Amino acid sequence: MSKKEVNATQAGTVTLGNEISVNRLGYGAMRLTGPGIWGPPKDRKAALAVLRRAVELGVNFIDTADSYGPHASEELIAEALHPYPSDLVIATKGGWERPGPNQWTHNATPDHLRKAVEGSLKRLHLERVDVYQLHTPDNVVSFDVSVETLAELKREGKIRMVALSNVTQEHIERARRIVPIVSVQNRYSFADREWDYVVDYCEQNAIVFIPWFPLGAGRIAGEVLNQVAQSHHATPTQVALAWLLRRSSVMLPIPGTSSIEHLEQNVAASSLRMKVEEYDELAGIPQLVATR
Repeated sequence: MSKKEVNATQAGTVTLGNEISVNRLGYGAMRLTGPGIWGPPKDRKAALAVLRRAVELGVNFIDTADSYGPHASEELIAEALHPYPSDLVIATKGGWERPGPNQWTHNATPDHLRKAVEGSLKRLHLERVDVYQLHTPDNVVSFDVSVETLAELKREGKIRMVALSNVTQEHIERARRIVPIVSVQNRYSFADREWDYVVDYCEQNAIVFIPWFPLGAGRIAGEVLNQVAQSHHATPTQVALAWLLRRSSVMLPIPGTSSIEHLEQNVAASSLRMKVEEYDELAGIPQLVATR
């Protein structure tokens, strides 16, 4: 695939909450942090360059969270891109705490979520977060209370739109009785389709679906994935992303990387159009059960 084709606009667009249209190939900023999603990156200049290159390539949706670093990912985004392009949407999340590398603990209490939103606003240099996601339901805090807190913050003008992550359809339905939900972010790929029914529900209700770990299942696809990739003069990663884009019109993949080369390869998947039989063959690959 030639470099002149590299632009996220070729993936088409998707609309968040009937308010904001973004290109349908975004960027996930978790991997910009240090090992274990902890601390700053080893090469700060390289991380900043990746963010700037993503915007140059037409990426106008960047996903992050206060727990990535913690705080480091949001700080890098602001350092690289503020003042932000007028069409750039930054989606962040709250509901996790980080005691150490590769360690995640729940905290979706109202007090923590309020502090998390205030912290994200400060680090990102924003007066309002366009898309704020509850990172995950907290087993010891009422889900409804967590969502009600985000609804209150929306009414206060600190959040423009509310979203969810790592949820079931029941969670989505309960949340929608409290506040409009514009997107759902769950683990998903062509070979990891545990949340197929949530993708279908989102499509039926005009809710954007953001797959995390969109490339992780590629390692089990083997020969089929490689054959499809070779037929398109593409990489297996590009085929995996193209499959997601074809899966649903509300799909918004956010592949993350700390490499400009890999970023350009990922964005180039926007122009890959696979055949129906190729799509179906990949969909028939045994599914992977993955863990975060």
